[in-house]
Amino acid sequence: MTKTIEATQRSFNTIRTGRANASLLDRITVEYYGAETPLKALANISTPEATTILIQPYDKGSMAAIEKAISLSDLGLTPNNDGQVIRLNIPPLTSERRQELVKQAGKLAEEGKVAIRNIRRDAIDSVRKQEKSHDVSEDESRDLQEAIQKLTDKYTAKVDELLKVKEKDIMTI
Repeated sequence: MTKTIEATQRSFNTIRTGRANASLLDRITVEYYGAETPLKALANISTPEATTILIQPYDKGSMAAIEKAISLSDLGLTPNNDGQVIRLNIPPLTSERRQELVKQAGKLAEEGKVAIRNIRRDAIDSVRKQEKSHDVSEDESRDLQEAIQKLTDKYTAKVDELLKVKEKDIMTI
């Protein structure tokens, strides 16, 4: 469940807010010599200003492929190539776009909650199998199931907290 929380946080980091953040590009892969390669492996990514992401490819021959991958992504950013580096200017968000990003964050949070509930289901199934094979008593089984449910509630609440923080971040910049 802790890993699910971490994965949800990483997913939230890929949603853009009003300021530049290199983690926006984490999901982008580039077709490089016939293989899908993460952008991070092909270029140095930095944020020299609050509204600019700078991408410096290690191999200048990959610039066109990187530009294409960014253009085709769902980021809604247009790459500017000057022959040496690629610049991504982060425009200010409109209130409409902010609402879309909040909805996207909500979907990611729901995916995290579903993953946590799947873990709960697997754990409870395991406890029930142990009860059927008489490895644990009925009382122990009930106690274990209650403990699993409490853990599930705790981690679901953590996902909700992460979502509130991300929504506030999106709406206030």
